[in-house]
Parts: sequence; structure tokens; C-alpha cells
Amino acid sequence: MAYIRKFKTGSGATGVQVCYKEQGKVVKTVHVGSANSEEHLNKLLKKAQGIIDGERPALFKLSKFDKQ
Repeated sequence: MAYIRKFKTGSGATGVQVCYKEQGKVVKTVHVGSANSEEHLNKLLKKAQGIIDGERPALFKLSKFDKQ
């Protein structure tokens, strides 16, 4: 299971990480970045969600609807 973690850094910025859990323990952490503004934080959160979404298999195969 993967989730997004936000935390305050020592410099006062907000850090964003993607954390992976197995059997209740964090087994991997990917640092996405640190933001000093709300706008930058939103960009980092979207990037983190993209990392998570990129690892999930698609629910439906839509390739049969592509025009050839």
C-alpha cells in the first residue's frame, strides 16, 4: 500500500514523501520534494499522486476503443 506523507522540515518548509507499507511497516520511502508555498505544495502533491497512480494497474483495458 502506498500513501502520501506531508511533514514539516527543519527549515519550516513542508516535505512530501510517498511511503510504501507492507504488513503495517514502512518498507520504502520516496522523497518527492519540499515546498515553501501553497502553490508549490499542490504541485508536489500532484506529482506524488502521479507516482502512486503510475504503479497501479488499470481497472479497465480501453485499448480496444482506440482508433486505428
